[in-house]
Amino acid sequence: MPYQAEYIWIDGTKPDPIMRSKTRIVADGKEPDIWGFDGSSTNQAPGANSDCVLRPVYTVPDPIRKGDNILVLCEVELTDFTPHPTNTRSGCVAAAEKYADQSPMFGIEQEYTFMQNGRPLGWPENGYPAPQGPYYCGVGGEKMVGREIIEKHTQACLDAGLSIEGTNAEVMMGQWEFQIGVLPAPMIGDQMWMARWLLHRIAEDYDVVVSFAAKPMKGDWNGAGAHTNFSTSATMESYDAIVTACEALGRNAPAHVRAYGSGIEDRLTGAHETASFKKFSWGASDRGASIRIPWAVEKAKKGWLEDRRPNANVDPYVVSMMMINTCCSALAGEESPTSSWDD
Repeated sequence: MPYQAEYIWIDGTKPDPIMRSKTRIVADGKEPDIWGFDGSSTNQAPGANSDCVLRPVYTVPDPIRKGDNILVLCEVELTDFTPHPTNTRSGCVAAAEKYADQSPMFGIEQEYTFMQNGRPLGWPENGYPAPQGPYYCGVGGEKMVGREIIEKHTQACLDAGLSIEGTNAEVMMGQWEFQIGVLPAPMIGDQMWMARWLLHRIAEDYDVVVSFAAKPMKGDWNGAGAHTNFSTSATMESYDAIVTACEALGRNAPAHVRAYGSGIEDRLTGAHETASFKKFSWGASDRGASIRIPWAVEKAKKGWLEDRRPNANVDPYVVSMMMINTCCSALAGEESPTSSWDD
């Protein structure tokens, strides 16, 4: 019996790409093959030469349609089957393959904000809710909004076989988080994009919009990040390797900040548990640092580091590629990348 394959891809909208998808009916016994789309409608091609190619790279069971139906994450290619300029996964794959011997691994903490009628979910039409304080990991009453969506999204991720590690309410009312990992690249990006698509799709049923904006509300409200945890075989054995990685990230800090999502200057201000986007620092248990070393890692003298700079809207393929190239080259004794704000 035929089944439905939902082809999912990332478009070329700037500064923040949009997720796109369309359904293909596939004959029983057939695997999803390459397909195409109109790139002139997704900011990926001119109208006079608009064909783009979808190449399946990651498939999971469809937890919404269920049955034999599947979700198919795709890379975008040109018609000569080379990576499209908007295809960031191909660069991530190259970095992961180059430093595969170091076993770089990732866990990403994805924050986001539920929006409705142009304001965070649960906020009054005029004015503001009570100040931040009771919402983080809160429970009960009118202050916790969107939990039904969270529960359905979490179960959908589990049913799809994604490596979801947990969820929690965040500091601002209407703001939540889920975590994906621990995974190598490019799988960390594959699963993060799939989890984002599921969140968008499930929120549709509640007339709710999911925002990954870095600073969805101006003023004394927390922004939204995608804190990225990173380790290699060396850091899991040696604190010296963690120090080497942190120092390399410091030398290449401006390039990382530029690649870590739009609106980063509004979020990385030095307030609301962030470091300034123009000041690099690292330290144990310091949520005001660019890089936090978890207390358990400092105690054990081995483990992982947490890059707190990536925005909620960061491309997970880009952040994993950047961290691999910067940290693994330094750990290999190579000349790691360096950058300045004038580059």
